Amino acid sequence: MNDRRNRRRRRSGNGLIDILNGLLTLLVIGLVVVGGSLFYLASQYYGTGPTTEDRVFRVESGNTLSTTAGRLEEQGFITNAFIFSQFGSRVEESPIVKAGDFSIPAGASMSEILRELTQGNPIRYAITIPEGWTVWQAIQRINADDRLTGEIGQLPPEGSILPGSYDYTPGDTRQSVLDKMQLAMTQALAEVWEGRQPDLPLASPAELLILASIVEKETGVASERPQIAAVFVNRLHQSMRLQSDPTIIYGITLGQSTLDRGIRRSEIEERTPYNTYQIDGLPPTPIANPGIESLRAVAHPDSHDYLYFVARGATPREGHVFAETYAEHQQNVARYREIAAEAAAQAEADAEAARRALEAEEAAEASGEATEAGESTP
Repeated sequence: MNDRRNRRRRRSGNGLIDILNGLLTLLVIGLVVVGGSLFYLASQYYGTGPTTEDRVFRVESGNTLSTTAGRLEEQGFITNAFIFSQFGSRVEESPIVKAGDFSIPAGASMSEILRELTQGNPIRYAITIPEGWTVWQAIQRINADDRLTGEIGQLPPEGSILPGSYDYTPGDTRQSVLDKMQLAMTQALAEVWEGRQPDLPLASPAELLILASIVEKETGVASERPQIAAVFVNRLHQSMRLQSDPTIIYGITLGQSTLDRGIRRSEIEERTPYNTYQIDGLPPTPIANPGIESLRAVAHPDSHDYLYFVARGATPREGHVFAETYAEHQQNVARYREIAAEAAAQAEADAEAARRALEAEEAAEASGEATEAGESTP
């Protein structure tokens, strides 16, 4: 009887041990499977990627991590979208991808790609509008950028764009870029007008913008802008006509082409809304898009009594000479004409010398060819 009880106890004990052994075996197997899976996932996630050359990947605005993973796999940047999105979202600090174009180096791992898309900086794309460009020129440049979408069919008001460099993301609309440029001008003009010098002969921000556009077109020397602005302010105070050549040119081209020649006497004498030799005060609109420094120059012009200026030399970078009286100005004009004539004569002499050198070279080559032909004749 006791032996039977002991055998039952031993069988019961052995069964419990078997169960524990089975559970332990399953646990070990589970750990091996989990560990193996984690090792596989990690090796796939952190291992070298399939790309063999540096490439650019674009994240469209509004793309989620899952959408981005699918596109990365489709384009051959990664081998498994599920691992990229699910494993990556658990091990990286910020799984939110940025919009833009990203430079992905050859062999980049999923980890490196995700960090670049979430923490890196997109490739910078920008449109630059130089100071003094017209809106027609600016819109030509915006419409020519094939990374932008949509078209700008109608020209915005002249002077409504603040020159500068404007970042954008590929796929942005051209109108959105133009909106940034116009908002920047609106804000800059309001700020400059608010802080302007008192007693300026300007009734509104619009008039300041018009005069700044004339200053912008009159000089390419930044340090001269306050001097040039003061000349025009002095003239307005004395009810003198501005007599600015760039306004004549704008009246001819309306900012949609370049004149590429000198102004004719008939054009100086022709009365147009923009010819400040023929009209009093300011033209009806700006003649270009002035930069912030020209706006500030008009808001804070130099203090002097100059009423006239003329180019100092044959090139714009030489700046201008200024005069208080018309007689002094005439002397400056005469000196400029002498300099211009000398420069033109020198340019013609240089061109003639170049032509003669080319002719001599061609004659020498022809003579050499003739000699070679004579030597080869039996």
